[in-house]
Amino acid sequence: MAAGIRWRSTQGTSGTISEAQIEGSERAKAQPASVQFIQGRVLSAVYAAAVAVSISLWFIAIRAPLWLDETHSFFVIKAGFSEIVSRMGWPIIPVYPYIFWLWAKATGTGEITLRISSILAMLGAAYLLYLVARELSDRDVAIIATIVFCLNPVVIFASIDVRPYAFAVLTINASILALVHLRHNTSNWLAALFGLSAACIGHFQFLFTLILPVLAICFLVVKIGDRKPLWRQGGVALATFALAFLPVVPVLQLMFHTKSAHIFAGPPTPDDLSGTLAPDWLAYIFASIVLVAFATGRLDLQSRFADWRFWLCELLALIPILILYGVSVETSIHVFVPRYRLVAIPGIALGWAWLVNRIDSRTLRLLFCVAVVATTAYSSFTSPSSKLHNYTWKYALELAEKNASADNAPVMICSDFPEADVVPMPDGAAVKDSGLFAPLAYYPLSVPVVGLPRALNDEAVRVAAVFLQKAAQRRERFLAVAYRPSYRTLDWIVSSTSETHSVRELGVFDGIKVLEFMPRAQADN
Repeated sequence: MAAGIRWRSTQGTSGTISEAQIEGSERAKAQPASVQFIQGRVLSAVYAAAVAVSISLWFIAIRAPLWLDETHSFFVIKAGFSEIVSRMGWPIIPVYPYIFWLWAKATGTGEITLRISSILAMLGAAYLLYLVARELSDRDVAIIATIVFCLNPVVIFASIDVRPYAFAVLTINASILALVHLRHNTSNWLAALFGLSAACIGHFQFLFTLILPVLAICFLVVKIGDRKPLWRQGGVALATFALAFLPVVPVLQLMFHTKSAHIFAGPPTPDDLSGTLAPDWLAYIFASIVLVAFATGRLDLQSRFADWRFWLCELLALIPILILYGVSVETSIHVFVPRYRLVAIPGIALGWAWLVNRIDSRTLRLLFCVAVVATTAYSSFTSPSSKLHNYTWKYALELAEKNASADNAPVMICSDFPEADVVPMPDGAAVKDSGLFAPLAYYPLSVPVVGLPRALNDEAVRVAAVFLQKAAQRRERFLAVAYRPSYRTLDWIVSSTSETHSVRELGVFDGIKVLEFMPRAQADN
């Protein structure tokens, strides 16, 4: 009998069974029932522990201060439900802010409690991915797919990020699950659910809409052998999708016309791509297990590779990530940043599950799972950087508040958002209540604040020059705070005040520099 991969069908039956699997089944029948029961319990316990350890890595940085984008999420909801739309600042569809406002209202605004909402959404996403993998393969392979998903650094970051990414991947996995169930289901309701869940992806993260053409192609792959209901279900899914997706269209149009204002990253490298598809810890361990499987005759090399399950996994894994990479390399729109790669992580996890399924040995699969979890857990728990959740303005603003509040010294702050370079700066008290200076919403300053753009442009020079002239006339002490992209502005301020003020660096926190400017006569005294 020809060897064959053991993919589980959506109707619960198995495909071609290899001779090794038949032999393994015969050996299993020969074992006492008590031995089989104990082995099953041990395997279940090990896999349960592996899942628990994988999820525990999400909580390492849960106590970390909010980073820039998280503070903007808080800024949007700070003034209450009725002000959410007006405070979004730039095009964001308000589904997540309303969910986030409700969560904060119910649980409080502490850093940990704010992050629990994303953790719950990511747990749901992991469970849906398990259900998808369970429809495609054996239970142990489905668990491994879920673990690979949970251990991905992008998922670990997004799981506690006070942003809509966890909810976006939840809708992606819901769409994939509905898609898989459509394989042998002619229900119009299921087709409508598929169209609705696909449309909801854009409501949480507009950039993730690049997966929509992939889902459409996968729908054809899944239904190609069942052409009669294909057109009916396809029409229902498309109609539902179109209605639910309408609010996203204006946002996409506006973002396309203002795309140059949202660039904040550099071009990616081939290592960034390979590291996303196959992180070192995963690729090396898998290669070792494959060598053992090949040497022991437990590697399936004869069965068909290109069935519908293969195409489903590979399309979901490769097309979104290659689109992100290609756009970032070939154009000035560099969007190959880790959190945007999340759109491809479910497909990448399913792709690895497809590869693991070629290993026809439950023992080797378990060994692969344990090695991956142990390696990643050791690296995460021993690395100091694992306790950080991106850079934060908290410590720089705390120092500025402590220093400036003694005499109500004003603080000049460069916005950390690239959008600040294309709009006029707010003035006076409006700076503290502007989304361009969102860190002040969560880590407030009691002293006057002067807002500057991110880059040293005409607006930055205009606003700073007016303030510096007044500070020189009043012989006033002041502070200046900026992140790395705005260091040129700090240098310009130092140069412009060389005759009137002396400068002292108070500290640098996560790349955010705090400078103190003392009037010359006062400094001499």
